[in-house]
Amino acid sequence: MKNIMDLQNGSDIRGIALPGVEGEEVNLDRYDAIAIGEAFVYWLALKLGKSEYDLNICIGTDSRLSGEDLKKDVMRGICMLGSRCTDAGLASTPAMFMSTVMPVYEFDGAIMITASHLPWNRNGFKFFTAEGGLEKADIQAILKRASTIYPIAEHYECEENELMDMYAAHLRSIITRKVGGKLDGMKITVDAGNGAGGFFAEKVLAPLGADVSSSQFLEPDGHFPNHVPNPENPEAMASICARVQEAGADLGIIFDTDVDRSAAVTGSGQPISRNAIVALAAALEAPNHPGGTVVTDSITSNELHTFLEQELGLKHLRFKRGYRNVINKAIQLKEEGEDAFLAIETSGHAAYSDNYYLDDGAYLACLIVAAAAKLKKEGKDIETLIDALGSPAEAKEIRFNLDRENFVEIGTGILEGMPDWVAKTTGLSLEEPNHEGVRVNYNRNGHTGWFLLRKSLHDPVLPLNVEATHEGGIAEVLPLLKAYLEGFEGIDLSPLE
Repeated sequence: MKNIMDLQNGSDIRGIALPGVEGEEVNLDRYDAIAIGEAFVYWLALKLGKSEYDLNICIGTDSRLSGEDLKKDVMRGICMLGSRCTDAGLASTPAMFMSTVMPVYEFDGAIMITASHLPWNRNGFKFFTAEGGLEKADIQAILKRASTIYPIAEHYECEENELMDMYAAHLRSIITRKVGGKLDGMKITVDAGNGAGGFFAEKVLAPLGADVSSSQFLEPDGHFPNHVPNPENPEAMASICARVQEAGADLGIIFDTDVDRSAAVTGSGQPISRNAIVALAAALEAPNHPGGTVVTDSITSNELHTFLEQELGLKHLRFKRGYRNVINKAIQLKEEGEDAFLAIETSGHAAYSDNYYLDDGAYLACLIVAAAAKLKKEGKDIETLIDALGSPAEAKEIRFNLDRENFVEIGTGILEGMPDWVAKTTGLSLEEPNHEGVRVNYNRNGHTGWFLLRKSLHDPVLPLNVEATHEGGIAEVLPLLKAYLEGFEGIDLSPLE
C-alpha cells in the first residue's frame, strides 16, 4: 500500500507523477497534492500564528508535464482551509522564495512544483517562508498531517501575478549595479535545458543589451528532448561548451530545471563546474569578504582547498553533502560571528549571505556575467579569476550497492572499522577534522591523493570519491580499499573488478 510519508526526499517532496516508465508506478497523484496543499496551510498557520483565512500563498511550477495539474490540485487543498493562493505561472525555485520577501508581494508562504533535474515522469514540491526553505522535520510534519486528510476535489479560486517579471528586474539591477551600466558588446549563450531558465536570456540579459542569439533550449518542454537539465550532466555540459565555441560567445551559462543551480563556460568553451564553480563563486565575492569562510560539501578536492585558503586568503570548511546541510552550517557560523559568506555544493547549489543564503542559480549567474563584462573591457576572460586553481590528474566516483534489508547496519560497520584499518596501513592517514564518512589521504609509492567513503543521503549505497595528483594514483589505492571491503558481507564489489 502506498505511504504518503515515502514522498519525503530530505527537505523536499518528490515522487512519480506520471505513468509511462516501466516498473515505476505513480505515487504522487492529485489527491496527494490536495492533501499536501491543505497540510501546508495548517503547518504555516501554526508557524506564523495566523488564521488560515489570513494566509496568502504563492504557487509556481517549472516546465514538467505534470506541473499544471499538480498546481491546480495543491491550490484546491490550500483553498479548502480558506486561504488565498496566487499563481506565478512558470517560475524558478529562487523566485518563489523571493515572493515571500519582496516588498510588493511578501506572501506568507510559497510552493514550487519541481523535481529539479530528475526524469520527466517525476515531480514534487519545495516550500518556503520568509525564513527560507523548510527543514526535514517540517516536511515530515506536513506529510504526517497530509496522511490524515481525506481530500475532496473542491472548486478553487486564485489570482495571477507577474512575479517573474519583477524577479527579472531585480536580477537586472544586480548586473547594472556591478557593471556600472549595460551589457552592450557581450555575447552570452544561455542553456536552459528546456526548463524554467529561459527567462534569464530573454528578460535579464537581452534587455541589458547582451547578444543572446546563440542561446539554446530556452523553450519550456517537460519532455526535456535535448539533454538532461543538469549542469553536472556530461552531455549537457558538452552541448553548451560546443555551442559557445561555435558561436564565438564570450560566456556560457547553464541552468538546471528550476534554476537553483548553475554553471558556466569560458569564452574558449571550457566548462566551469564542480570544483571550478565553487572556486569561481568564492573568487567573485572574496574581495568583499576578506578572510571569510566558504562552506562546501564533503567531496571537494584538495586543490580547491589550497586555492581558497592560499590564493584567495579565505577559510574553507568542508562539511556534508546536501545543500541544506551546507547552507545551515554557514548560517550557524554566521550566527556565531564568523563571516561564512558562501555555502556551495559542487552540484552548483550556491548560497551567499548577501542573498538570504538562497541557493539561486540566477543570482550566481548575474555575478558571473557582471565579472565577465568587466574583464572583457580589460581583454580578459572569466577563467582568469581561477587560473591558479589546480586540478587532480585523476578523479573517479564509484557507488557500491548494499543489501537493502540491512544497508544501514552494513554501511555503519564498514565506516566504523576504517580508522583502525587506516592506522595499520602504510601510506594512509585520516583527514581531520572530517564531517561526513571517512576521508583518507594517501601517499604510497610516489602516488598521492585522497578518497572519501560515505553513506548516501537517501539510497542503500556507499559512494566512493577518489582523486590522485598523478596518473596511476587511483590504481595504486583501489586494491587496498578492495581488500578491506572484502571483509564485509552485503556489499557489491563488482565496480572494482
